[in-house]
Amino acid sequence: MKTSAKPSKQEACLPEDDDKVDRRPVEGDGADEELAALAKAVAHPARVRIVRLLSRRTSCMCGDIVDELPLAQSTVSQHLKVLKEAGLIRGEVDGPRVCYWVAPRTLRRLKALVASL
Repeated sequence: MKTSAKPSKQEACLPEDDDKVDRRPVEGDGADEELAALAKAVAHPARVRIVRLLSRRTSCMCGDIVDELPLAQSTVSQHLKVLKEAGLIRGEVDGPRVCYWVAPRTLRRLKALVASL
């Protein structure tokens, strides 16, 4: 019987990248609605900064994000919630903290939708 070792805290927070080619259309009603929803999620400078911060790291604890922004922890948490609901970031509870990372496939999709304008 084979047993797998429990991943380290750092490994547990690493994003899984789905590098498959996304063949969904970038034009049409569905694509327009998707672009509008993603654009709404990044329509605040703090959320843009969070996505930029997370895209430069493999993962980041909520406290680290708060340290990077001139905002209260509760405000940062609200921005993280909006980004997570849009699918641009993911989060996982790691003890008393939450580890966040960018969702690479969704970020690539946003870029493709914007490029199609």
